[in-house]
Amino acid sequence: MTAALIARDVRRGFTRSAWLPIAFFLLVAALMPFAIGPDARLLARIGPGALWIAALTAALLPIERLVEPDRADGVLDQLFLHGMAEESIAFAKMVAHWLTFAPLLLVAAIPASALLAMGGVSLARTEIALLVGTPGLASLAVAVAAVTAGLPRAGSLAGLLLLPLAVPLLIFGAANALPLEAAISLLLTAGAPFVAGAAIRASRT
Repeated sequence: MTAALIARDVRRGFTRSAWLPIAFFLLVAALMPFAIGPDARLLARIGPGALWIAALTAALLPIERLVEPDRADGVLDQLFLHGMAEESIAFAKMVAHWLTFAPLLLVAAIPASALLAMGGVSLARTEIALLVGTPGLASLAVAVAAVTAGLPRAGSLAGLLLLPLAVPLLIFGAANALPLEAAISLLLTAGAPFVAGAAIRASRT
């Protein structure tokens, strides 16, 4: 049942707005030279950080559709009645969210790096950092989406919660500190199903 939920959410993500975060990701990269100036060295220096900020926004944009539609439609109740634990539901949504934005983001980072005058070595390091860090971003997004599901102005509240929590991952990812980044990402990935599961359970009562 977990695999079926992952496939359903991935299919729903690609038929709705999966391309919007990637378009925004590329837009941030395209606008950065206008804000910073044409200095190639400066652009290359800030390039990894700019891509990480764009990646964080890409993970945040679809946050309102991760949990709330299923809560409002009673899908979460039906999954629970069919014997699926709330933590399993949260894990499936984490995997589906990662699949709908991370692979596209890794591909989009290639033209984005050209816009930021990043070299091949810098791009390779950033790609590895994004590959390590995006599971943590996806997990954090689902956990925050579950916590804010059903609340008024959930999207704004989710942004206020997610951005500070993602700062350690952003810092270590942009600095290419892979061991620390991997530790933070693993911690978020391991803990998010329990946080999101508890929030889903509370929303059902």
